[in-house]
Amino acid sequence: MTAPDSESLRLLVLVGELGSIGAAAAELRISQPSASKRLNRLERQLGLALLERTRQGCTPTPAGEMVCGWAREVLAHVDGLMNGVRALRAQQESKLRVAASMTVAEYLVPRWISLLREALPEVHLELDVTNSAAVAEAVRHGQADLGFIETPDPPEGVSVRYVARDRMVVIAPPGHPWSTLRRPLTPSELAATPVIVREHGSGTRETLHRALADVGATPVAPLLELRSTTAVRNAVVAGAGPAVLSTLAVATDLAEKRLVEVPVADLDLRRPLHAVWRSGLQLTGPAAALLATAMRAPD
Repeated sequence: MTAPDSESLRLLVLVGELGSIGAAAAELRISQPSASKRLNRLERQLGLALLERTRQGCTPTPAGEMVCGWAREVLAHVDGLMNGVRALRAQQESKLRVAASMTVAEYLVPRWISLLREALPEVHLELDVTNSAAVAEAVRHGQADLGFIETPDPPEGVSVRYVARDRMVVIAPPGHPWSTLRRPLTPSELAATPVIVREHGSGTRETLHRALADVGATPVAPLLELRSTTAVRNAVVAGAGPAVLSTLAVATDLAEKRLVEVPVADLDLRRPLHAVWRSGLQLTGPAAALLATAMRAPD
């Protein structure tokens, strides 16, 4: 009898947990027929009936329950082995792959990298600048060793650590009617006005929508949808319309009066900034050093 492969064991454990071959197949991103064939092959390989199949789903047989328990232990060791290999490889290669959301990448990460290079000059760092949703996906799929996001709610399936707090503001060009208001906007007025926004998946856009939803307001369709913080800022400076951006992105413009901050009553536009990395993996080497650097930086 040959030993079963780890992916077949992982599939069996998922069927036991989810009660369905289809659900387990979807979790592993394989087709249901392929999953069924793999489970049939596993049962023939072990010479045991592992699952009871009914119209309502699948449940492990008594033998299947025991095999599932052993399989979990085996998979934990396999995952530990692979995580250890990844950590060793990262240390040996001194290579760090970082993904960061736009605002964090443009206004915070450069300083963190500079401090890291002072301590670890041999580190070769690759930075992918994208939106928060794409950062989380890159981390989940092992395409980035460490990520930084600005969404109000940390994503599932990753390890998360608070790094800093950011504040967003409503901005308008000096000639806009909002620039001369003698009172704060109401959340309803902001929600009812088309503004320039980032694309779906952006932490900036998600924070605005969450803040409005918390006070019972739903934003209308945007005036413009742009794919970078810089593009949104430039559009507002050019007079295209108002927007909501991080103070990190517009502090100089506000100080030099190229833009005007528009107060909004009873709307919380603060947001946490988080570091994320692959769930179950302990950060080591350059990734752990960069996280420590970011957390030591002023909040």
